Amino acid sequence: MKTRKDFLAAARAEKWVGPVMLVQQRDREDANPKVRVGFTASKKVGNAVARNRAKRRLRALSAELLEGSAQPGCDYVWIAKRGTVKAPYWKLRRDGTRALQHLTKACRADKLPAGSTA
Repeated sequence: MKTRKDFLAAARAEKWVGPVMLVQQRDREDANPKVRVGFTASKKVGNAVARNRAKRRLRALSAELLEGSAQPGCDYVWIAKRGTVKAPYWKLRRDGTRALQHLTKACRADKLPAGSTA
């Protein structure tokens, strides 16, 4: 994802907030099954070096986790928090896994026909 419009649309969608990151998921509801991913880190995370490191860590994490659990036709935005830069990788992985589990449940619940159960 590259445009501000896409990031703002994802901000209005489903999200999961954890201690070191925030993950947003938006179902584009179009025919394109491609999964799009975006990364962001505000100046609250630190200087440019810290922000870039946080985004690199989130990119590596998302590449690892989204491969098996991404929903087709969805946008994902990974937002770094202050702890993203210094947190051990296992904490990032744990939070990322929890986020995707939560968001996958929410996405599936939205797509179920009325009256059916998962």
